[in-house]
Amino acid sequence: MTDKTRRQFLRDMGATALAVSAGSGLAGTASLAEADDQGSAGPAASGGGPALEVRSAAPDVEALTAYVPLPSLGLVPVSAFLIRSAQPVLVDTGLAAMRAEFMEQLRGMIALEDLRWLWLTHTDADHTGSLAQVLAEAPNARVVTTFLGMGKLNLQQFPVDRAYLLNPGQNLDVGDRQLEAVKPPSFDAPETTGLMDTKTKTLFTADCFGALMKEPAEDASDIAAADLREGLVTWATVDAPWLQVVDESKFGESLGAIRNMEPSRILSSHLPPATGMTDVLLQHLAAARTAPRFVGPDQAALEQMLSGKPNK
Repeated sequence: MTDKTRRQFLRDMGATALAVSAGSGLAGTASLAEADDQGSAGPAASGGGPALEVRSAAPDVEALTAYVPLPSLGLVPVSAFLIRSAQPVLVDTGLAAMRAEFMEQLRGMIALEDLRWLWLTHTDADHTGSLAQVLAEAPNARVVTTFLGMGKLNLQQFPVDRAYLLNPGQNLDVGDRQLEAVKPPSFDAPETTGLMDTKTKTLFTADCFGALMKEPAEDASDIAAADLREGLVTWATVDAPWLQVVDESKFGESLGAIRNMEPSRILSSHLPPATGMTDVLLQHLAAARTAPRFVGPDQAALEQMLSGKPNK
């Protein structure tokens, strides 16, 4: 393995830690104030990271998406969303490594003093990457989270007066629509809270229904059926390993609750927009419960990859 290839591999491994780790991870250990001071630090700032794309994801919704390479696994999209409601809502804030580009794109999409809400689905590092910067530049925005989410953010010196606590089943009035807080069927952080836009029937599901991919796609329907199933099942076994010990009937109830909501489209943080695919995604997620357990590379496997020598 050349030095250039090794550097790229290590950059990819860093992105993997951000995108896949359960909990807030290493990037979450700094305070929000320190994150603000660090500014654009990270591979994306120096041209070594993934590119950030902005495109329409649903009626009244634009996505800010980066495709992150996961060594030996493929790609995973990491998305934040801007809902253009009467009171604009930003859903998550992307990767810390892409902070500078994320903020540049966001400023071009909306005057940040007009942003009223920042819906934080959970506190993992790939969802809070630009949180400090958004709070600094959007003085009228409040962070929608749960009591547990606020507690985890407090470990990073989060300003409690900016929080707005909402539990699953409760609604947030954003002027021209209600956003209903929803607990997704799978998650990697207990504070995870998705949302249903009651005006457009768009369901935001955080990590749930994420999928590993071979290449970028504009829509989930563009992914080959077998690849989508394999990618979603594998992602679920990594992101929510507890699925394999959950009671089948209880899990079925949580899947049924999503089906009964009849979303017109699903926006996962880690899947391209999925329109009219609710049943397919639910079937794949149900399959993850009985899928083989994911076991990641150990130290010997890592050293083998770094050495560039073929496996024996």
